[in-house]
Amino acid sequence: MSHAPVIQAKELVKRFGPVEAVRGIDLEVQPGEVFGFLGPNGAGKSTTINILCTLLRATSGQAWVAGFDVARQPDRVRARIGLVFQDASLDVQLTARENLKLHAFVYDVPAAERAERIRLALEMVDLTDRADSLVQTYSGGMKRRLEIARGILHTPQVLFLDEPTIGLDPQTRRHIWGYLNELPEKHGVTIFMTTHYMEEAEYCDRIAIIDHGRIQAVGTPSELKARVGGDVVIITTRDDEAAAGEIARIAGSPPMSVDGALHVEVPDAASFVPRLVRESTVEVTSVAFHRPSLDDVFLKLTGRAIRQQEAAGKDEMRMMGRMWRRG
Repeated sequence: MSHAPVIQAKELVKRFGPVEAVRGIDLEVQPGEVFGFLGPNGAGKSTTINILCTLLRATSGQAWVAGFDVARQPDRVRARIGLVFQDASLDVQLTARENLKLHAFVYDVPAAERAERIRLALEMVDLTDRADSLVQTYSGGMKRRLEIARGILHTPQVLFLDEPTIGLDPQTRRHIWGYLNELPEKHGVTIFMTTHYMEEAEYCDRIAIIDHGRIQAVGTPSELKARVGGDVVIITTRDDEAAAGEIARIAGSPPMSVDGALHVEVPDAASFVPRLVRESTVEVTSVAFHRPSLDDVFLKLTGRAIRQQEAAGKDEMRMMGRMWRRG
């Protein structure tokens, strides 16, 4: 039995004056999916998510979340979504429990259910023993877990996450994903997130890669990596410009220059590398190779690599987060 998409966009366009940030996006996300949105700064992913969250109006096209039109029925959409922005929006002068009580009141959680829902939310993110501590005493990871608890307190159908674990250490990121991965199965929540951590994108059921306002590819991590095929070889030489032609001849495809090295796809690195060293007239200073990663997929589709940028390009989502909290 098929289900209607919980998120759907058709020919979504957004212009800011002469700048076309989103250029005709078509998108479907199924109920219970963990869906990732990957793209460099300025690619249009934040703009798209802001439209889906009712924080921006599209120039043209349509979008629906939880069955409601985001432009015509924004209040109904907002009642059915949870948001976790990159910048914390907790009241640090309150305790965790008080923050959740306030959120429950704002979202009209029935008074008779509030205490139990708060208990369960705190239990899910392992904060029961710190429920009555002031949030200003929390670590960054604890604050992020409390943001997630708050985001699901009103049982949203869709949880939007903007860079959910940015700035956290790898161990804390894994713990956060331990909680997030339970949401679709245990609570029926669909997760739609942005991230620039490629290892984090591996948690997604499907990923959309967006560049220059258009979706370049959608698929599971395995499907996307299969588009690269074979192995990825990374080569440094004394003269990359001269070596590029030789590598293209030997590999059968042109290399791409990334951060001072040449990257090339080959069917079998173990046979390619000895041939490269033997036949190249330019001195090869280092060679490494690996199976395709999501980084390689992104590079192949967009011609550039995503770098882990902690702050650049985040002003729009921060501004939208403030607008949402005021609204």
